[in-house]
Amino acid sequence: MRKVLLGVAIVAMLWLAASVSRAQDSDKGEKTFKAKCAGCHGADAAGKPAVKSPSIKGKSADEITKAFSASPKHASVKNLVPADVRDLAAYLATLK
Repeated sequence: MRKVLLGVAIVAMLWLAASVSRAQDSDKGEKTFKAKCAGCHGADAAGKPAVKSPSIKGKSADEITKAFSASPKHASVKNLVPADVRDLAAYLATLK
């Protein structure tokens, strides 16, 4: 019984640590979004049809990276490191 309780406690601690880590990533991603993306994609990431800017809510890090490499419009954000892109994706996932 003690082993089961210990196992449950370990799993709970790992889950808590992972959720705190994701929250920090999301906070960093929000700052990146506001500084680099909100101007074109809107404060809520829903896009701006007037400037032909699509919604980016819920985009994954892979989708973001592909968009950066495929579009000359993203020249100013091509210098983001992979960790910044993952943080940005974590924030966009909260906007679904």
